[in-house]
Amino acid sequence: MPSNKNIEAVKNLTEKLDKAKAIYFTDYIGLDVVSITKLRKEFVAKDVEFTIAKNTLIKLAAKDIGMDGLDDFLNGPTAMALSYDEPTDPAKVIKNFLKDFDKPAVKGMILDGQVFQGEEFEKIANLPSKEQLLSKLVGMLNSPMSKLSSTLGSPISGLLGALEQLNSKKGS
Repeated sequence: MPSNKNIEAVKNLTEKLDKAKAIYFTDYIGLDVVSITKLRKEFVAKDVEFTIAKNTLIKLAAKDIGMDGLDDFLNGPTAMALSYDEPTDPAKVIKNFLKDFDKPAVKGMILDGQVFQGEEFEKIANLPSKEQLLSKLVGMLNSPMSKLSSTLGSPISGLLGALEQLNSKKGS
């Protein structure tokens, strides 16, 4: 019979997994306390939750919400980076952290319900953020409008220039 502590842990994990837009499963073994503390601070700065849980509890929580395909990731010590807002934020933090350290290794990811293997990490880490994509979209939408405005205004400004020259010749 499961203990109350484990039942509560599964309940909390179920809520977290259900709310998260992105979940990164990592192997943290090999990082010392100072390194893990630094990594946690970087995650907190990006509003990412970094938690360590037993694989069996993660499997039970995932089963409760109908999440499949995690068995490959849940072997050995596992830490999870959960993002509730921007799915690529954990990847960017981990990528930046890997410049100075050789861990954590990404075992796999779940982004908006889709499962990705650890090999896909580099592609996801290089994706632009939502804000960057929106600013590119606005720029792309604005460009044709400004070109149209310029094109429509060009004949009028040419006509005005010709009228001003004609007026200056008559005035002389």
